[in-house]
Amino acid sequence: MSGPPALDTRPRLVGKAVLRCDQVRGSHVLLLPERVVRLNASAAAILARCDGSSTVAEIVAGLEAEFGTSDLTGDVSAFLAEAAGHGWVET
Repeated sequence: MSGPPALDTRPRLVGKAVLRCDQVRGSHVLLLPERVVRLNASAAAILARCDGSSTVAEIVAGLEAEFGTSDLTGDVSAFLAEAAGHGWVET
């Protein structure tokens, strides 16, 4: 994916990626072949919704409702573009 995804895109984690909560470190991690990516809470919340069934717009709406904020479209879209560039998500 080049640039931010369209709002009707349905992102999902790549097949080789697994999102887990690391109890030892008290944070979320993304497990990929030969590497572990430690995630902040925002990244974990976005990636947890990348299941291929929710659109980017639905992911944004869910995050805005959960965190009681608005105007997350730009931040979520930028993160998803970066995550796609790293090979973590696909559309």
